[in-house]
Amino acid sequence: MSVRLSLRKFFAMEATGGLLLIIAAAVALVANNSPASAWYQGFLDIPVGVRLGPLEIAKPWLLWINDGLMALFFLLIGLEVKREMLQGHLAKLSQVVLPGAAALGGMIVPALIYWSLNHQDSAAAAGWAIPTATDIAFALGVLALLGKRVPASLKLFLMTLAIIDDLGAIVIIALFYSGALSTTALLLAAGCLVALLALNRAGVRHLAPYLLIGLVLWVCVLKSGVHATLAGVALAFFIPLRGGDTAEHESPLLRLEHALHPWVSYAILPLFAFANAGISLKGISLESFTHSVPLGIMAGLMLGKTLGVFGMTFMAVKTGLAALPAHANWGQLLGVAVLCGIGFTMSIFVGSLAFDAAISPYAGQDRMGILAGSFLSAVGGYVIMALASRTKAQA
Repeated sequence: MSVRLSLRKFFAMEATGGLLLIIAAAVALVANNSPASAWYQGFLDIPVGVRLGPLEIAKPWLLWINDGLMALFFLLIGLEVKREMLQGHLAKLSQVVLPGAAALGGMIVPALIYWSLNHQDSAAAAGWAIPTATDIAFALGVLALLGKRVPASLKLFLMTLAIIDDLGAIVIIALFYSGALSTTALLLAAGCLVALLALNRAGVRHLAPYLLIGLVLWVCVLKSGVHATLAGVALAFFIPLRGGDTAEHESPLLRLEHALHPWVSYAILPLFAFANAGISLKGISLESFTHSVPLGIMAGLMLGKTLGVFGMTFMAVKTGLAALPAHANWGQLLGVAVLCGIGFTMSIFVGSLAFDAAISPYAGQDRMGILAGSFLSAVGGYVIMALASRTKAQA
């Protein structure tokens, strides 16, 4: 399969996945604000337990989605990051400078905006990382609506930026959103990592032993106090990229990535959106959005992402550190910067860690800000991209 064909297939899958996210979120909102609300909540509260001797994992279905299925999402992110670092757009420093600078600005500025509005309330300030994320599926889905008017180089820029952004989110979750740690569970997790390293060094190319140890690693990380989804990322970095004859179809990493991608795009992420986007609209008014938490998230996503991504891109180009993506103009770069304000999946995920739904008064408010900020960023980014692309076509 040629590189061009692979990219076309990837973008088509991400675009379709983005549309499914929109549908799933809309269905959740309708379900939880209709007579089906009891059914919707009952579905999320279904108790699911697994017991093996003294080991027991018992959680409601919502947490199995957020802690279990989303580990597969993070596994896919880890696989993509490893592949890009070894032989893709993160392999050469010259290819990383522009999207790397944009991603850094797109994380720092939104966090500062949110913190400036919420630093006086320690409980609210815990959500500072919520507006730092970009949802690649949603953003590429919006770009797909413009078809061939958007140069492929700009899509690659956005994809690389989002991968670096996801990597930053993984680091943030590991450092700032872990609970009380269990030394025993961490030692067992470390043992799993050693076993994975041994498999990799021994040249094992079959996926089964990696996945089996990865499952044990997930259980250990779940019990350790570190968020369980990070086990997926750790597992990914031990999956071999090269096969026995280095042919693409023999690569364990590529086989697993290709196998996971449709499940994540078409099932796991839409299910996550359905389970987490169904906020209750009872009692919500325009004044509700002026509270510092939803306002900070909306401002971080819409204003912070735009200023951070576009500002750092402008500085990198004007100082000669990097060049604009081929065949792209500044208007299109501005549109991409606005589209980066579509946080959705990762923002909701970070929000679930920052604000525990069982005890935090901000659990629903953060989702109000995420949905509103992401929606407005999608509409604004599309309009700017459409105008900039039309101007470019007429030039």
